[in-house]
Amino acid sequence: MAEYRIIGGTPTSGEVRISGNKNAALPCLAATLLTDEEVVLSNVPDIEDVRVMIDLLRRLGSTVSRTGANSWSIKSGSRSGALDRDLVEAIRGSILLLGPLLASVGEATITPPGGDVIGLRRLDTHLWGLSALGASFAVEDHRITLTAERLPLTGSDIFLDEASVTATENVIMAASLADGESTITNAACEPHVQDLCTMLTLMGCPIDGIGSNRLRVVGQRRLRGCSFTLGSDYMEAGSFIGLAAATGGEALLTGVDVQHLRMIKLGFERIGITFDIDGPSSIRVPRQQERILAKEVAGHTARISDGPWPAFPADLLSILTVTATQMRGSILIHEKMFESRMYFVDYLIRMGADIILCDPHRAVVNGPAQLYGATVTSPDVRAGMALVIAAACARGESVIQNIYQIERGYEALSTKLSTLGIAIKRHQIPDKPVVR
Repeated sequence: MAEYRIIGGTPTSGEVRISGNKNAALPCLAATLLTDEEVVLSNVPDIEDVRVMIDLLRRLGSTVSRTGANSWSIKSGSRSGALDRDLVEAIRGSILLLGPLLASVGEATITPPGGDVIGLRRLDTHLWGLSALGASFAVEDHRITLTAERLPLTGSDIFLDEASVTATENVIMAASLADGESTITNAACEPHVQDLCTMLTLMGCPIDGIGSNRLRVVGQRRLRGCSFTLGSDYMEAGSFIGLAAATGGEALLTGVDVQHLRMIKLGFERIGITFDIDGPSSIRVPRQQERILAKEVAGHTARISDGPWPAFPADLLSILTVTATQMRGSILIHEKMFESRMYFVDYLIRMGADIILCDPHRAVVNGPAQLYGATVTSPDVRAGMALVIAAACARGESVIQNIYQIERGYEALSTKLSTLGIAIKRHQIPDKPVVR
């Protein structure tokens, strides 16, 4: 176990490089099961979720080797190994093994995946989408089993009942080895879905409509290996924008996919924060900012809400919430996608934030509020990062526990924070001896 100890009050200053997209790394790793040839992935973030997914691939017989600081070579094996329940339940991304296993060997069995504690996250869309390609499923004894009626699967016209990112990715991967064409409508189209589609096209599967909510996948008898570089993690970029803004500092972020920050820029502008494009792959958050929470045109309190891409990302609403506590005025934060995600504001209130939690989905933030150091616990990746930001602008020392949840999604976070001038120490807590 480990914790962060942060002494707040220092504005950020300096430069940090944004890592590869965590949410692209997991489906791209899973997609290596679709071919017998070598796949080389670059710009893969060195984070806990990736390490768990690599362990799962090894359990399935894949040969996985590191070829660089953020590069991996993967070659599939038997695909028949047993999946460790603890590993499956450690990350939500383990669900992404269903599609590739079903398409390549005709069967997949998995326990319900783990991940962030942010409320109900349905699996129905995965199962219904894969069923449309010719699979049957059974759920019993805390296990999900999918079985193909025949191989290859059969291409189909699929309408997803929700624009689920991981369900879209599972169906795309299964369709890539299906017989004939598949049309996927109401598909998620986030940048990480686009990365997966681009990788599959390099592997020999034509996909039309990348970046839209209607995809046409032309299934192939076999896919080839490839080399693919993951895009930048726009969630991490948004997190560091929030950090610089909340502390009243500045930061240069490099390795950024600027095209993916348009809605994020609009969201931050609603709370009085902006950033400048500093080059083809870098942005600068300036020190001098308006720092006033926006009003609607008619003078009413403004609202910021999340939604599927290209709406403001749900994963960054926690970051926007804590950043808004340091701005002047009031704003309504509306989390529409997960019913338990906003409960982390209790920790912000404990630290001195002026927030009214109206219900599980809505909170009114009033600022600016002086935050004070406290001992808090990270409930999920993004809320954990929000607590790091709160600690960075708080008076005194804060202790953030359960940082395993944060480090599932942020590479070398304590090092990057130190580079920006944040007084942070990563403290390892000795395991308590077992009393027998």
